Amino acid sequence: MSKRPISVLVAGLGNMGRSHALAYENSPGFEIVGLVNRSKPDLDPALNKYDVTTSFPDALARLKPDLVSINTYSDSHADFAVMALEAGSHVFVEKPLATNLDDAKRVIAAAKANNRKLVVGYILRHHPSWIQMIKEARALGGPYVFRMNLNQQSSGDTWHTHKQLMQTTSPIVDCGVHYLDVMCQIADAAPIEVRGMGVRLSDEVAPDMYNYGHLQVLFEDGSVGWYEAGWGPMISESAFFVKDVMSPNGSVSIVIDEAAKSDDIDTHTKTSTIRIHSAKVDADGKFSAPDRLLKMDDEPGHQQLCDREQEFVRKAIEQDMDLTRHMNDAVKSLAVVLAADASIKTGKAQQLEL
Repeated sequence: MSKRPISVLVAGLGNMGRSHALAYENSPGFEIVGLVNRSKPDLDPALNKYDVTTSFPDALARLKPDLVSINTYSDSHADFAVMALEAGSHVFVEKPLATNLDDAKRVIAAAKANNRKLVVGYILRHHPSWIQMIKEARALGGPYVFRMNLNQQSSGDTWHTHKQLMQTTSPIVDCGVHYLDVMCQIADAAPIEVRGMGVRLSDEVAPDMYNYGHLQVLFEDGSVGWYEAGWGPMISESAFFVKDVMSPNGSVSIVIDEAAKSDDIDTHTKTSTIRIHSAKVDADGKFSAPDRLLKMDDEPGHQQLCDREQEFVRKAIEQDMDLTRHMNDAVKSLAVVLAADASIKTGKAQQLEL
């Protein structure tokens, strides 16, 4: 006998919410039972058959879903997640897990107390090219230097969305959790100190917020890394995508298509080519071998990645997977970007004990 589909309530129908909803709609392993959004959004025709309600608590109580998919603004993630977990639902929540560490830990405690699965939306963990990049970097051995950014030149509706996000979450927190998670996976060492700096580059940004941020992180094993992220119409397209890892034995870099644009969501994950450089030299002091170029053909696009991510959610539920490390890693990367945010606001380096 086949298993019945996992019933799912989708909360939040922005870019990520719509993509996750389509992943559920197109998978026989899921059945959408409701959609929640503050307003009536433009939806893919496949989703128009579902009613959209505005009250998350009412929909949760009425529909009693197996899974709640939370894709709302960051400041509601923790409260919605705890509400769903305490109602007996498993939870998928988009990154960041919460806007502060206490709330993040509160969500994890609720998942454990109610014996429910909690999956955080680290989409790069499901991307074959990023998995390969992490594998190649770890093969080099540390200590490492991480150089990463994701600046986005935005205008129109995208800039409006960014301004809405910045009511509660800065660019280095919202996007940075992905890349700090990558750094932590490669170094496999505890981050111990974070320094940050930020600039408010527009009067349209809230007075206590900044739309460009840069952080530096020190790891217990001697590895160091930097990450920068900026949003807005003033952001440069010249260096929006740097993904580079160096070690004593060489480097691994993502080489992106020169025609790529920062406001194209597919470019945020696609790698095009992975360049692997060995530091080994011969007796004449010249490099022993040319760089290896791994062409990442047939990469999954954004929607295909969302499909893969939700397939992981399905397996986590049906196979009763132990997600302890997954949840702890989500807290670790969040702690780094929040410490960077605190450093920007205080002007002081932040010590971490994780």
